[in-house]
Amino acid sequence: MGKKIKKEVEPPPKDVFDPLTIESKKAATVVLMLNSPEEDVLAKACEAIYKFALKGEENKATLLELGAVEPLTKLLTHEDKIVRRNATMIFGILASNSDVKKLLRELDVMNSVIAQLAPEEEVVIHEFASLCLANISVEYTGKVQIFEHGGLEPLTRLLSSPDPDVKKNSIECIYNLVQDFQCRATLQELNPIPPMLELLKSEYPIIQLLALKTLGVITNDKEPRVMLRDNQGLDHLLKILEAKELNDLHVEALSVIANCLEDMDTMVLMQQTGGLKKLLSFAENSTIPEIQKNAAKALTKAAYDSENRKLFHELEVEKCLVALLGSENDGTKIAASQAISAMSENSSSKDFFNTQGIPQLVQLLKSDNEEAKEVAALALANLTTCNSANANAAAEADAVDPLVSILSSNRDGAIANAATVLTNLATQEPLRMVIQNHDIMRAITNPLHSTNTVVQSKAALLVAATACDVEARTELRNCGGLEPLVQLLHSKNDEVRKHASWAVMVCANDEPMVTELCRLGALDILEEINLSVSRKNKFSEAAYNKLLNNNLSLKYSQTGYLSSSNIISDGFYDYGRINPGTKLLSLKELCLQEPSDQRAVLLVNSKSDVSPPPSMEDKSSDVGYGRSISSSSSLRRASKEKTSTGFGSPSEEKSEPASGRNTGASKSATKEKGSRKGRGKKEEEKVKEEEEVLAVPKLIGEGSAEKEWYPSHDPDFCVYVYEVTKSILPITSIKEQIEVLAKYVADKMGGKISKEKLPDFSWELHISELKFQLKSNVIPIGYIKKGIFYHRALLFKALADKIGVGCSLVRGEYGRAWNEVKLLNESRRGMTGARPLPEVYIVDLMFHPGGLMKLRSREADLYRFL
Repeated sequence: MGKKIKKEVEPPPKDVFDPLTIESKKAATVVLMLNSPEEDVLAKACEAIYKFALKGEENKATLLELGAVEPLTKLLTHEDKIVRRNATMIFGILASNSDVKKLLRELDVMNSVIAQLAPEEEVVIHEFASLCLANISVEYTGKVQIFEHGGLEPLTRLLSSPDPDVKKNSIECIYNLVQDFQCRATLQELNPIPPMLELLKSEYPIIQLLALKTLGVITNDKEPRVMLRDNQGLDHLLKILEAKELNDLHVEALSVIANCLEDMDTMVLMQQTGGLKKLLSFAENSTIPEIQKNAAKALTKAAYDSENRKLFHELEVEKCLVALLGSENDGTKIAASQAISAMSENSSSKDFFNTQGIPQLVQLLKSDNEEAKEVAALALANLTTCNSANANAAAEADAVDPLVSILSSNRDGAIANAATVLTNLATQEPLRMVIQNHDIMRAITNPLHSTNTVVQSKAALLVAATACDVEARTELRNCGGLEPLVQLLHSKNDEVRKHASWAVMVCANDEPMVTELCRLGALDILEEINLSVSRKNKFSEAAYNKLLNNNLSLKYSQTGYLSSSNIISDGFYDYGRINPGTKLLSLKELCLQEPSDQRAVLLVNSKSDVSPPPSMEDKSSDVGYGRSISSSSSLRRASKEKTSTGFGSPSEEKSEPASGRNTGASKSATKEKGSRKGRGKKEEEKVKEEEEVLAVPKLIGEGSAEKEWYPSHDPDFCVYVYEVTKSILPITSIKEQIEVLAKYVADKMGGKISKEKLPDFSWELHISELKFQLKSNVIPIGYIKKGIFYHRALLFKALADKIGVGCSLVRGEYGRAWNEVKLLNESRRGMTGARPLPEVYIVDLMFHPGGLMKLRSREADLYRFL
């Protein structure tokens, strides 16, 4: 046998690296291994990093610092399934870190993550890829990236995955995405309702809850509601409500039902199938406050539709809501109050709450919970609007006191609602008096200072409703309420400006209020508003006219017109025409000015600057009317001409005024008659001396500066008033009154003047002499003995107003002014069934005093007449 030869072992190739097992205890080392080209090394490194990341947030931050994220993103598209799976698992965990999410957005890996949701991928990859997207979708920018890279479609498909974790992650991500309306619109095209309804049957409560929350969001739109109804989704929801063991889902289920009830077809379906009754019973009988609250919220949402309110009323939903008001939980009471507010749009429901509901709501006004007060006030506001019975019911339940208290609340909504209720109550006079007795004017001052436009609007409206008598307005002024009210006129909000104008109009019903409002600038602000086409409103115009009608001097200067209802009183002055926006100086300021070449200011004033004591009454009467003997000749001539018509002379001791007319005669006028009978020569001389003293008016600056200022006294005008009162007032024919008064006025102002001689009528010199004599531009109308059109027209209007003869005063161009009167057309009396119609006439005070011309075309007639 031959000898065996031992075979030599071949050495390994020199270019092959011997296998090496490495055990690393540092994350940094493993992170470096992520750049290895070997699948096995990459897989094991990823596995180690995954376990490390699972241990906590600090480890995730460490991996980020070590630069693990960027090489891992490359592994998401690795050819090896295990490497790809492990990398995906890491991102599912790491993506919960906000810094990692930020870096992922910058690295633009969304396509790679969404690609892992492909049907052919493993369930584990689906799980962690969907988890990664769920974490990223928490932030808005993450939602945008997922949506833009088409993540909704694969996520919706995964709702039907057999793995519960995949379902949970997918529905959570979809829930986050549908917060954006664009995502909701796209989701509707993917038919998501059937798989979501299937998730409601899941054995995992978190999946059911997320499905309900998602349905609660998407059913805010109509199309998903229709899809839910068509897929019998309401049955699923009602079954959840009926299952006591699913009470943790009841709140969310009610939220979805609330959305569905906004759809009329769904309401009808639920009524037909008994679903509505189940819902109401569930709300009323549940012992869980949170569930009751959400049931009431569901009813509230549905009740905003008028047809739904009718269905609810047929099912007696009001009883359920009243029962919920009796709950001990504030949240339930608040939700019930909101539902009552919505239901109160139905008139039948409004009537139901009259005896049941309003007393409970009033009690809620006294709650310590501010939100409860606010919603209770809102419910009462809706219930009392245009419903006097409910307003009375609220007052009987002692609502006024807590409502007034709420006006000092810190919640704007509560203040606005309380103000609305009080406004509704104040429309009835007895209730308005009750409100006024609760110091309402002081309480409303604070809301008038609010910066909230709704509060401002409601507060101004409340002022308009309650400041309907002198006492209330005086209290408002004393409380400082007028200043913030006037400031509201500056508001850029149309509603605030309108209601503030309304309130100013109501307040401008007595002279002290008008004076204060004008002092605060209300007239100027309203004038500015009315010059703007966009800002003015009917109330601003009415308020402006109301203030002007209580300041006739300004009205005549601005508009050049006073109607028959604008009665000239003492202190009226004609400054002349001023342009809109120009400030009219006060009478006191004008009297303080030195004489100038400007147009004279005409003053109407029959009051003395100092009232005489009672013991001097007879004497003061004599002085006041001292010129009546010498200046009444023209009136007596007119009297003789009218004796055939029953015209009474000044010497007659008794003259009965026409029925229903105002008598301007004063007691002093009667006494004067008796005092003149036994007056001797010496007494007449004494009267003449006193008259001459009174002829010089007391101007500011004479005597002590501390004395109160009074406008210049006009003794001649006092005589005029006395004479026309005694002689013209008793005339029964209005036309004759006008004619006689016109002749009287013309006689006092220089008599009849022909058109040819008008240029020679030196009235300007006379006015200049009066200015020099009085040392003022302000001239009392009685001092003028040579007057033209505008002097005579003013005197005619002033005297006519004293005796109740209706006439207007119209300013024209070039010193023209005239009076217009309305007289019945007697020619129609003979016509069968015809009534006399009033026609407008112009009174001639210059060329043919007492003449009347029918006004047809104002421009043509005036040219011919004047």
